[in-house]
Amino acid sequence: MMRTILSADGSLTRRMVVEPGMCSGGSLIFGRIGDWTWEAVAEACRTNVHAARTAEGRPAYLSFYYYRVRGGKVVHPHGLTFGDELQVTSRVFQLGSQSVLTLHRLAPADLALGSAPLTPEEAYDRPHPDCLYAENFNRWIARTRPGSNQRLAEIAPLDFTYEHLPRLPNQYSPRSVGRAREAGTFCSEPPAGFTVTGPVETHEYTLDVVRDLNGAGLVYFAAYFSIFDTSLLRLWRSLGRDDERFLQRKVIDQKVGYFGNADPGAVFTITVRRWCSAANPEIELADMAMRDAGSGRLLAITAIELESA
Repeated sequence: MMRTILSADGSLTRRMVVEPGMCSGGSLIFGRIGDWTWEAVAEACRTNVHAARTAEGRPAYLSFYYYRVRGGKVVHPHGLTFGDELQVTSRVFQLGSQSVLTLHRLAPADLALGSAPLTPEEAYDRPHPDCLYAENFNRWIARTRPGSNQRLAEIAPLDFTYEHLPRLPNQYSPRSVGRAREAGTFCSEPPAGFTVTGPVETHEYTLDVVRDLNGAGLVYFAAYFSIFDTSLLRLWRSLGRDDERFLQRKVIDQKVGYFGNADPGAVFTITVRRWCSAANPEIELADMAMRDAGSGRLLAITAIELESA
């Protein structure tokens, strides 16, 4: 059940009840937030994002380049269950002629935020402690070769309008994603207050064409969360922890950088590094990089700060 309101500042506010298709110990909520991003961009940019075309008539896709989510005390990614009531606010910002950034706030419906707008200052500097905040940096892409998910080109559809969107203040620009791509990690420097725990592990994952591909034949952006979580679960079990404890983990902050796609039959290698907080041993950080096993091409990275139950 959902009711959507378009505000004067261009943001979308949804009052909704959590349904089975948006809550789990996996990637369902990340997929739903991504759907809200497409809906918000379609509304804000007056573009049919689901059927966008390039000037040559090829399908154009609003791909995910960077995804960040920060959990709150009440609303966090794996803490939602059937019947929870939320107020979801989404707002789109311009980032050049081929990109947009969308902010989301997931608040408990009874938090009484009223008509408070969602601003970058709130999302980045003064987040409400009970709310979940998500940041999606999306780029338009198109295939350069029919049937291939490699060498995707950045190209926007003809009807994409962005000049009227508010600009994201420079201090909040996600430019650090480019540096993380060059380094192959979000943690090129040891995280402050954390100490390394255990050796680097390497896991292998074969692309699952049943679960991991979307309707356009691309690796689904939310599948990257699942693939990384599969490696995290392997590490979890190697530490002697049970699956119930894994399902109860609380994501404090997770970043995902998307740098490549893959074709059916692909095999990935995923390296995992782990740190623990010196102040609180229940708070950990996992740093992972996903590469094509054959070419070594970097496909994605993530850093997950979590609290184990």
